[in-house]
Amino acid sequence: MLQRIVKPVMVMVLLLISHCTFATEGMWLPQLLSGLNEKEMKGMGMKISAADIYSINKGSLKDAIVSFGGFCTAEVISDQGLLLTNHHCGYSSIQKHSSLQNNFLENGFWARSLNEELSNEGLFATFIIRIEDVTKAALKDVKPGMSESERQSAIDKRLNEIRETTKKESWQDILIKPFYEGNQYFLFVTETYKDVRLVGAPPSSIGKFGSDTDNWVWPRHTGDFSLFRIYAGKDGKPAPYSKDNVPLKPKYALTISMKGVKKNDFTMVFGFPGRTTEYLPSEAVKQTVEILDAAKVEMRDAALKVIDSYMRKDPQIKIQYAAKYAGTANYWKKWMGEMQGVKRTDGIGRKLRYEAEYTRLLNDNPALKQQYAGLLDSLNDYYRQIQPYAQTRDYYSELVKNVELFNAADLVISFLNQVNSSGAAQYTELREKFLAGMKSTFYQNYNSTVDHDISIELLNLYNKGVPETFRGGQYAEIWKQNNNDSRELAKVLFTSSLTSYDRLAKVLNQPYANAVEQLKNDPAISFAIALRNSFIDQVSRPLSALQAKVNQLQRTYMQAQMDVFAGKKRFYPDANSTLRITYGKVDGYSPRDAVDYDYYTYLDGVMEKYVPGDYEFDVPAKLIELYKKKDYGRYGVNGKMPVCFIASNHTTGGNSGSPALNAYGQLVGLNFDRTWEGTMSDINYDPSICRNIMVDIRYVLFIIDKYAGCTRLINEMKLM
Repeated sequence: MLQRIVKPVMVMVLLLISHCTFATEGMWLPQLLSGLNEKEMKGMGMKISAADIYSINKGSLKDAIVSFGGFCTAEVISDQGLLLTNHHCGYSSIQKHSSLQNNFLENGFWARSLNEELSNEGLFATFIIRIEDVTKAALKDVKPGMSESERQSAIDKRLNEIRETTKKESWQDILIKPFYEGNQYFLFVTETYKDVRLVGAPPSSIGKFGSDTDNWVWPRHTGDFSLFRIYAGKDGKPAPYSKDNVPLKPKYALTISMKGVKKNDFTMVFGFPGRTTEYLPSEAVKQTVEILDAAKVEMRDAALKVIDSYMRKDPQIKIQYAAKYAGTANYWKKWMGEMQGVKRTDGIGRKLRYEAEYTRLLNDNPALKQQYAGLLDSLNDYYRQIQPYAQTRDYYSELVKNVELFNAADLVISFLNQVNSSGAAQYTELREKFLAGMKSTFYQNYNSTVDHDISIELLNLYNKGVPETFRGGQYAEIWKQNNNDSRELAKVLFTSSLTSYDRLAKVLNQPYANAVEQLKNDPAISFAIALRNSFIDQVSRPLSALQAKVNQLQRTYMQAQMDVFAGKKRFYPDANSTLRITYGKVDGYSPRDAVDYDYYTYLDGVMEKYVPGDYEFDVPAKLIELYKKKDYGRYGVNGKMPVCFIASNHTTGGNSGSPALNAYGQLVGLNFDRTWEGTMSDINYDPSICRNIMVDIRYVLFIIDKYAGCTRLINEMKLM
């Protein structure tokens, strides 16, 4: 009898625990650590205090962390503003400085002096000065019964007032972001430096070793790092690029540990994670992995096959498309891992069990039941309604993203609208600026033959994957005119004047009226307009109406979860590209039956994967020589060279380049990836298989010093 009573209770406890925040789960706001996390972190082995991580009264770890270009993280590792980030974060900058004559992607780049460090237009590094909770002021005018637009208008008005009244220095900026689906707001005072120069990068055979085959995969052997430097005006403040600028003297620079890590060591990752959606209802998770991810994977798979075939045949195309291929492949593979990971860990089942426990607790509380009754069912129902629109949206976004001719058409249309708004008298001036931008940013890395073949594949998939009800209007007429055949349509589209810079310039160098008339009849522009109008009328508008309701319900459901599980669960906010800290422990994992992964890799593994001449697994001759001689200097351990390790830190996109820190806050590695089986951590973190991948800092130093001979950079750093 006792067993019959105890067993159901234990099941309920386990159900609750299964979704409660694990010690390794969460992306926490650093200013709140002392109240929410410090005790637990110290119990896991942390030797520093929360104030050592975040402080506005003294230099702390947060003063060494920057948002790198708004898409990655980097950290200051010397008192001369030296920045460490991933090779793939610096990839675009490295590519822009590369040519067939000076191929820094293939051969690497190392500045031997400050004078050789290369400027990067548009690249910036942003520090967080302080963070403040402004929720009360932001939501002051929000009233029950407001529509979403009324609510947002009231909030925006208050946010403008907050920006105007917040104390800051003239060179500082203010960023205010919503958290917990808009239930809270935090303000960030920031400093942005816009003179960021390339200092060093290993060849892709080190920095991108394993390339796309190993992407999102463990075991990993990639030296994924690059070096930049922040320059400031002579007064130490942010300044635009100038040859007179000087290296930044930072408030704090990370100390580097030479001791490495061992199993169960405490680790932290500090950075700017991009976006997670951990609090979605079950129907949304199901839709993501069974419908939306599948559509995006299908489109990108087709595009990548075309690009890969050309890159393997033509060195010029390989340079032009290297960064684009890497960017496209990155999330293509991530989405596949996400689908598999959710299935492997029964992520949808976990959500359903969590919702059952939420419902039980809600029904046990009369006040909360009255407030939130029916909320979860309504939210799940709206996700069912939104599914065909969301699926079409993803097909559309993948089509216009991966067929670059459509992107060019949108740019030309925007340019013509700008001229129309400014007046024809401004045409010549605006034209010269537009053409210069198109030449340097679009056509420099564009090949119409590659794009033509991509368009054939993706137009065909779009027409098959999108419901017929969403393919009407002029778009449907154009398809019919071309016999519903993507090959015939592509032949017409690529007679466009947009397929080369010279052809576009020839059109735009005509008088304004003539240019407009010719472009109105351009096949690529005509089709792009038809495609967009069809999407807006039949998908975007109804989707926006449904999404507004979903957003409202999701915000309410977020608050409901926090109320229902009050005292039983800590809630961390979803990632939104703001500064966060996550912590965990070094450990291997077992993703499937009879497979157990260790937590470290070594240079031996690089040589085991070595395939001479292969673009993914070739190894530089000098690295082979150093390996054969076991010439690792002070960076090796017991005759071996550590390369990468894994831990259970909860990371996502944007954490690329984030520092991996030990219990003392010292730099031990550089975060650059997640394991494929754990990529679903954006929607379904599971500590059993979610691991982040880091390059060991000793391998970074070894490459800089022993491989590149750039000891001047090592001398800047503080090694322990």
